[in-house]
Amino acid sequence: MNLEKLRKQIDHLDEKLIKLLNERIDVALEIGKAKKKQGGEIYVPSREKAVFDRVVALNESGSLPAEAVKAIYREIMSAALALESDLKIAYLGPPATFTHQAARQKFGASVDYHPVGSIADVFSAVENGSADYGVVPIENSTEGAVTHTFDQFTETSLKICAEIYLPVSLCLLASVPKEKIIRICSKQEAIGQCRKWLSTNLSGIEFDAVNSTALAAEMAVESDCGAVASRLAAELYGLEIVAENIQDVSGNTTRFLVIGRTSSEATGGDKTSLYFGIKDKPGALHDVLAALKTNEINMCKIESRPSKDKAWEYVFFVDIEGHADDLNVKAALEELNEHCAVLNVLGSYPKVDA
Repeated sequence: MNLEKLRKQIDHLDEKLIKLLNERIDVALEIGKAKKKQGGEIYVPSREKAVFDRVVALNESGSLPAEAVKAIYREIMSAALALESDLKIAYLGPPATFTHQAARQKFGASVDYHPVGSIADVFSAVENGSADYGVVPIENSTEGAVTHTFDQFTETSLKICAEIYLPVSLCLLASVPKEKIIRICSKQEAIGQCRKWLSTNLSGIEFDAVNSTALAAEMAVESDCGAVASRLAAELYGLEIVAENIQDVSGNTTRFLVIGRTSSEATGGDKTSLYFGIKDKPGALHDVLAALKTNEINMCKIESRPSKDKAWEYVFFVDIEGHADDLNVKAALEELNEHCAVLNVLGSYPKVDA
C-alpha cells in the first residue's frame, strides 16, 4: 500500500476517533450532571482506577504500551472533568515544581491549577473552597518524610483520596549553549542530588541555591545560568534541555497525596492512612500493632511525630493495606480504639504500585 493511501486511512480513522471521543465526552457530561444532583464528587478515584484497569485489559493484544493507553485516557478524562465542572487543583508552587508535575500526572492538562506558597496553604485552599482538591508531597525515597505535610493532617478534617508516585528526573536547562553557562541555579537539595554529575561535566562553575527548581528555571530564561529542574520547567519556561537524568542516584521517587473532602470508594486494591496517639501505659504501641497483625493487615509505613499537646509524647502515622470499609480493617480499627488516646482515619484510596 502506498504512502498516500495509508495517510487517507489515517484521516478516516481520525474522523471516527473524533466522533467517538465527543460521544464519550457527552455521556461523561450527563454522568456529571447526575453526580451533581446527587451531591456526589466530580472526581471519583475508584472509577478512575476502574477505567484505567479496563482499557489496559482491552489493549492487551494491541500495539500501544499500557502506559501510553493510560496517558491517553488521562487526558480524555481530564477534558471531561474540566467540562463537567471548573475543577480547581491547589498545589505547592510555584509553577513547574515537582508537585505541579505530580498534579498534572494525576489530573491531566485540562483542569485549572492554582500554585500556593506552602503546604499549609494547600490545605487551607481546599478547606475554604477556593480549590476542589490539593496535591502535597508526603515522602521521598531517598530524603524521607515531608514532616510539614504530616503535621497538617492533625489539624484538618480533609481526607486523602488518592496517591501519586513521581520518579524524580532532574535536567540541566538553559537558554544559552552549555559552554556559555557560568553558574548553576537550583534548590539546594536538587544541586546536592546532582553534585557528582555537575562536578564532572561543569567543573569549576559556581552554584547558586535558590528557593525552588521553578525559580531557577525562571532565572535561566534571560541569563547565562543553567537551572537544575524538571522537564515540565523546560516546557513552561521555554528552555532548552542541555542534559537529562543528571541526578547521581537513579530510582529517586517522591510520593504525593491528593486531599479532598471525602475518601475514595473501595476498589479491592486500596490503602488506608491513619494517625493515632497511644495511651500512657506499658506495651501500648505493641497492642496497637498486634491488632493489625491479628486481623491480617499489612502495615506499609509507620512514621512518628512529636505531639503538640505534651512534650516528649508522639503521634504515629500509619499506612495499611485495605479499605476502611473492609471487614478486617473495621475490626482492627475497633481494637485500636481501645488502645489509642486518639485515632483518626485520614482516608482510604486506590493503591498505586511504586
